[in-house]
Amino acid sequence: MIFYYFGEYLLLLKKVFKKPEKWQIYWKETLHEMSDIGVGSLGLIVIISTFIGAVMTMQIAFQLQSDFIPSSVIGQINRDSNILELGPTISALVLMGKVGSSISSQIGSMRVTEQIDALEIMGINAAGYLVLPKIIAGIIMVPVLVIIAIFCAILGGMLGGELTGAVSRTDYILGIQQGFISFTVAVALVKAFVFGFIITTVPAYKGFYVRGGALEVGQAATRSVVIGCISILASDYLITALML
Repeated sequence: MIFYYFGEYLLLLKKVFKKPEKWQIYWKETLHEMSDIGVGSLGLIVIISTFIGAVMTMQIAFQLQSDFIPSSVIGQINRDSNILELGPTISALVLMGKVGSSISSQIGSMRVTEQIDALEIMGINAAGYLVLPKIIAGIIMVPVLVIIAIFCAILGGMLGGELTGAVSRTDYILGIQQGFISFTVAVALVKAFVFGFIITTVPAYKGFYVRGGALEVGQAATRSVVIGCISILASDYLITALML
């Protein structure tokens, strides 16, 4: 059964990447989706990332209570943890819940109200028109949001450490600068790119092939979030294993 659904998913992607009828219409839709996915999720990402960074600093300081370990190590661990894992993965899981459920519900509602059928009768590639702008917006805006999340997490770690007295600002900044490997940022961006693709395509697939009414649309949105989160965690493991 899993191979049937995966094959159906691949066939949808084949339809999505057909040559568009009019690039201008797709361009306008893409800009609209970029605003929804990027700007619409910015506040949530900033708040969550800042608090995660602050909490991480306090937990690391609690674990490293030793006179033999310099306080600057706290900033170093916080930096690497947020760049490699917490920034991309937590942001992607949050976006899957917010953006993914919205995409699935939107396309699913169009399916059950026969709007997609109407588009196909008019000779429009419904899969491309509805899904392709979302994919382009996702693979562009999710990496941008991940970069912002990493920055906010590191900044939140500094503020959290200073407010609680866990680590001074000077030591924290010193730790951020020590032993920095730029390749970790490349790994984070690759993860963000893949996550952006998953966040948009999995919910779009579940919504595009939904059958029934409003109840089934809600169930499809829930399933898309669950499957999407599992896919994100699985791809996170694979990318980490391949690149590190």
